[in-house]
Amino acid sequence: MSVSLAELEHVHPFAERHVGPTLHEVELMLATLGASSIEQLIDEVVPAAIRVRHPLELPAALSQEEALQTIRALADRNHLRTSLIGLGYSGTITPPVIQRNILESPAWYTAYTPYQPEISQGRLEALLNYQTMVADLTGMDLANASLLDEGTAVAEAMTMSRRLSRVNGDVFLVDRDCHPQTLAVLATRAEPLQLTIRLFDPHQPADLAGVFGLFVQQPSSTGGLRDIAGLARQAADAGAMVVVAADLLSLLLLEPPGRQGADIVVGTTQRFGVPMGFGGPHAAYVATRTAHARALPGRLVGVSVDEAGRAALRLALQTREQHIRREKATSNICTAQVLLAVMAGMYAVHHGPEGLRAIAQRVHRLTTICGRGLSEAGLELVHRDWFDTLSVRADATEVVDRAAKAGYDLRLVDERTVGISFDETSTRATVEAVWKAFGVASSIDELDTQVRSPIAANLQRQGDVLAHPVFHQYRSEHELLRYLRRLADADLALDRTMIPLGSCTMKLNATSEMIPITWPEFANVHPFAPPDESIGYVEMIRQLEAMLVEITGYDAVSIQPNAGSQGELAGLLAIRAFHASRLESHRNVCLIPASAHGTNAASAVMAGMRVVVVACDDQGNVDLTDLEAKATAHRDDLAACMITYPSTHGVFEAGIVALCDIIHNHGGQVYLDGANLNALVGLAKPGLFGADVSHLNLHKTFCIPHGGGGPGVGPVAVKEHLIPFLPNHPLRADAGPATGPGPISAAPFGSAGILPIPWMYVTMMGGDGLRRATETAIVSANYLAARLDPHFPVLYRGAHGRVAHECIVDLRPITRTTGVTVDDVAKRLIDHGFHAPTVSFPVAGTLMIEPTESESKRELDRFCNAMIAIRREIAEVESGAVAVADSALRHAPHTAADVATDDWDRSYSRQSGAFPGGADPAKYWPPVSRIDAAAGDRNLMCSCPPLDAFAG
Repeated sequence: MSVSLAELEHVHPFAERHVGPTLHEVELMLATLGASSIEQLIDEVVPAAIRVRHPLELPAALSQEEALQTIRALADRNHLRTSLIGLGYSGTITPPVIQRNILESPAWYTAYTPYQPEISQGRLEALLNYQTMVADLTGMDLANASLLDEGTAVAEAMTMSRRLSRVNGDVFLVDRDCHPQTLAVLATRAEPLQLTIRLFDPHQPADLAGVFGLFVQQPSSTGGLRDIAGLARQAADAGAMVVVAADLLSLLLLEPPGRQGADIVVGTTQRFGVPMGFGGPHAAYVATRTAHARALPGRLVGVSVDEAGRAALRLALQTREQHIRREKATSNICTAQVLLAVMAGMYAVHHGPEGLRAIAQRVHRLTTICGRGLSEAGLELVHRDWFDTLSVRADATEVVDRAAKAGYDLRLVDERTVGISFDETSTRATVEAVWKAFGVASSIDELDTQVRSPIAANLQRQGDVLAHPVFHQYRSEHELLRYLRRLADADLALDRTMIPLGSCTMKLNATSEMIPITWPEFANVHPFAPPDESIGYVEMIRQLEAMLVEITGYDAVSIQPNAGSQGELAGLLAIRAFHASRLESHRNVCLIPASAHGTNAASAVMAGMRVVVVACDDQGNVDLTDLEAKATAHRDDLAACMITYPSTHGVFEAGIVALCDIIHNHGGQVYLDGANLNALVGLAKPGLFGADVSHLNLHKTFCIPHGGGGPGVGPVAVKEHLIPFLPNHPLRADAGPATGPGPISAAPFGSAGILPIPWMYVTMMGGDGLRRATETAIVSANYLAARLDPHFPVLYRGAHGRVAHECIVDLRPITRTTGVTVDDVAKRLIDHGFHAPTVSFPVAGTLMIEPTESESKRELDRFCNAMIAIRREIAEVESGAVAVADSALRHAPHTAADVATDDWDRSYSRQSGAFPGGADPAKYWPPVSRIDAAAGDRNLMCSCPPLDAFAG
């Protein structure tokens, strides 16, 4: 039979590679559901009042090859120079072994947040290395497992200081020579909390009346070094907290702030092997003293023990503080930059203290030689000491222009001052190019024999650093490669199994989507480089924003927020500014359903709002009667209502349009959390059915991988009346409207380095492919609910007995009658080779399950069969045949060491313990058995223990 060329050219569109179930498998699932077609099922699931019947107006889908060619053309429009701008962003060299085996490895980038520690020991160990590195270099007791960027870290340290300080004041002193983007983020965050930012000079005595904390940049933004010991003593006497933002590489040579009296040390680890990426993603850090551990924002990896007494790692303390404390939380951060933190930590493992010190010394030496050459030529240096940055008095515009023509970017500090920052990639040629831009000629070799380090003796680091064996024993690439493989093999990620998490969509991150992020034209762009270097970048960003506008029905999108939590805050700040523009600043009440994600309440408080909780009915829907009553009671002060849609309970609430009308009729705005957008794309648009603003999780619906707990991107989308209040940035005019509240992230376009991923996804899927993905996700969730319901009842359903893209199964009756808990089921799933669903959220004692469109029917059935097999084991407990304490459920998961012991004395066989689904040559063996969480919190250890603790 003759087949046309046109037909042959489109045999396997990308959507068929992305969507797991075949059309035949979808038909089989629909038959199980009693639905005659996808259209019938969708009509039963999605309320008619919000359905969009016309196709998405997106360009036709491109093949993987065509999309890569198109984005390559955009990348080629970024004409790069060598950046010497500094401002906290440095050129760096990613060791190839780390690039290939972490950044480009799905074993690392498809992993989820390690809330199930038994299957996360590899990435937890990598994060513990990171924490140990940061704590050691900063001279502090402990460090968290990363934050979003340096600006956010300083802002978090500010609110942490307010909580810890014994001063009853609202003033936060800020180093007048800090990075300007950090100052701008601080201003954005301080204003709704009614905190006062006051600039000061750390070299001068400080007026500490009413000051709860002070912040110092070390080295300063223009390069000078600070001796903070005296300032720290003064602050301690006054009860104020001292925050220092420290360049991590400089701390190989400089006395660490922890030894000088700092209470909190923050910064970025970007220059430890993580590309600039036009501003992100990068792992920031927060380090502090043990006494402040419970106030530390973000995640903290700690050491505990498992059932057999083996050392085992887990997330410690306030892992989900915002879920527990809600509107009393001090931070809305619910994510990290795990993938980038792992890279930075492994950079230190790869180089070791000797290698890091050599890099720091070389950078410092090049800077010092350059400075000596400039000063000998009669130019004035602003500072008498430095690490890697010089500030030089000159005709700044002329010098910067001359350097740019030679292929180098210098910093235009002001009309009379040029900034020059050297880094790991700098060479002798770099120094000579700088001299030439200033009209200076000198000899590097000659000066190298003459110059001495300008670092004063009391500021020079003394003693060993990074003494733990992990930073000494993986010198050869072969050893490091094996170490990375061992860690990856300890974990369960999406490359090995389904991760059926409700509320945290875990779908395929296709290889073709990942490829562009390592191209130099995207990876090596400084966020504050002249605009001509990022033409292709900005065009790609504008195209992505336009795609998201079409998909959501809003009128504009800002991609600056670099996590969902940041997107929430940006959206609420837009609402706050909107009310202020109408002379209604008194509107500060935020209505939040009892079922809401915990970050909603925390974000509302950070935006200066007062939370009022709205009840939910027996079906988990927002109680519209209670909503109406509370909207009426607060009509004069109502600012917003936050709702997740589809609901956190996994259903499309039929009353969503009425909810929006109620809020609008009482003068408020509707914030729709976009966490569950994977159930809406192509079927409904929040901007068209009543919402005013949403944040979108590009790391969920649009395929940016979770990376073991980050990176993420949480852009904010708004209707036209809120456009003037989107985030902006003082260093990049096109990053947002001049009327905006300021930046929400340190970089103008947030984590721009990973935006090629969603661009590729949408470009290759096209409108029809995106709709098909959503429909398939809904089919798969309903199929899974139908198969599991006879064994584990589905807690909430929509009007026609259907669920959305996820469902909650209820184990509470089982727990009451048998003692078997959701944790028992979650850990037993590990023996079947599965990551557990979301445990006890949003309802304690339940499992929330989301299959996504990427999983095949075979994988869905494998998961259902595992759950049904677990239900049979529960039945044995119900019947009295097995005591729950003696069951395989309670002892799960089973390690190889557990079943290989000569002392097997359990009530079930080794085979049923380790192979509940039958013999499997590809079985995943967890490295530890069930971990004692309470022991880890009682005996908090958050840095690397001796290696013999891991023996056996």
